[in-house]
Amino acid sequence: MIQHSWGLAVLRDDCFWEGPIDSGPIPESGEHFDIVVVGGGPGGSAAAFYAAKRGLRVLLLERRVFPDTKVCGDAVGGRSLSFIKEMGIKERLESGAHFRVLGITFSDGKNFIEIPLPEDEVEAKEAGYSLPRIRTDWLLFNRATEVVRENGGAVIQGFPVKKVLYDDGKGGNDPGPGSGDGRRVIGVVGLHGGRGGEELSFTAPFTIGAGGYNCPIARGTVKDTYGESMLIRKHMCGGFRQYWRNVKGFTTNSGNIEIHFVDNMVNGYFWIFGVGEGVCNVGIGMIMSDMDKSKKKLKALQHEIITSHPSFVERFADAEFVEGSSKGWQLPFGDPRNKKELESYQPRRAFMAGAVCIGDAASLVDGFSGEGVSHAFITGKMAALAFDRESHADGFPLSVGVSYQHELWKTLGPILTNSYKMQKLIRRKWLLRRFLKKAKVKPGLQDMLLEALANKEEQEMIHNKWFIARQVLF
Repeated sequence: MIQHSWGLAVLRDDCFWEGPIDSGPIPESGEHFDIVVVGGGPGGSAAAFYAAKRGLRVLLLERRVFPDTKVCGDAVGGRSLSFIKEMGIKERLESGAHFRVLGITFSDGKNFIEIPLPEDEVEAKEAGYSLPRIRTDWLLFNRATEVVRENGGAVIQGFPVKKVLYDDGKGGNDPGPGSGDGRRVIGVVGLHGGRGGEELSFTAPFTIGAGGYNCPIARGTVKDTYGESMLIRKHMCGGFRQYWRNVKGFTTNSGNIEIHFVDNMVNGYFWIFGVGEGVCNVGIGMIMSDMDKSKKKLKALQHEIITSHPSFVERFADAEFVEGSSKGWQLPFGDPRNKKELESYQPRRAFMAGAVCIGDAASLVDGFSGEGVSHAFITGKMAALAFDRESHADGFPLSVGVSYQHELWKTLGPILTNSYKMQKLIRRKWLLRRFLKKAKVKPGLQDMLLEALANKEEQEMIHNKWFIARQVLF
């Protein structure tokens, strides 16, 4: 057995994700590209891949150096798999240890309901998996690197972006913060090798921000240029996860993933996701405005659930905590904003002249499931297709950014709105318990839960505001 950087001993010899990724020579400072992509996670890798496939010269920048991982629930759902398949890495993803998801278990800590995923999707291996993000991210970034370099672009790891470059859209100087529509992104400056490294600058008519919730392109767009709010705590989630071995119920490499809305944290949920080889991703998430009211931190709440909740004490009695695997992070929800909160576009501004944001950088995490990878893929591809080298050579137009934002919300708005409704439902303990009791005998409610978590393209039942009330009360 060999000990890996993510803290788990993996019983396999083909641990390709433990090796470095050769991202090629570093371009000279001042070099010009068609597109600069800031962030090499799933969304950024997808954006770079799809743009390079179109023959565009792409610069992909990532602050991390692979192998590395992002903290998350580790699930790869059916919608994400379609992009992974398009990028040509699905078979290799499946070649290592993973947990094949057959269904989802929901509970309020007392009432349990098991909902199987569609049999045809399971049989076709299109229903989804759970596996450590270190492997998924490595494969995505490596594939993006291959395609970018094949098409004349460049990739730099260990490159945190420290400054966004602007002009006035007319060839003049940067008009400064707060200048709104009169300001345009023209490039970035960063340090190769991190603090104390070499400062390099690059330019492009189009920049894609894919650097997570605190992405420098998102900050430069939303806060610096337009003076709008980056973060609203009622639309942010705090997450905490650990890895555990030998949790009862997860001894095989397939089965249900579990979502539990337990008593001491009804405004969030506790999850157990298998990731293969007898290892589970165990975590907890809560709206940050609710965390502000709580007397306990997420780590303490999770410890309390594992050690004292009657539904989980026995299951964790013989479990082994993986040392060094406790990690916390923040998720920006794509909840629809009300009129008082909305400053520009739903759910948050994701564009300006010269740039757009995707995935977490555009605040697009699902407010019920906490899933954001599929939305990063969707908007990454959308952004890559928005740029036209000939007509946008002098700068990505503001009008195209507006169109991108509208398409973003048209595509994801119904899903995010539905998830927000589900999120509000779980805040009412009595309604949640009634809902789960009813769901045991009502297939319609089971389908709704599955759709809300699986992020299916169509969620028609939840569109009707009276559907939940009818199903629960009658």
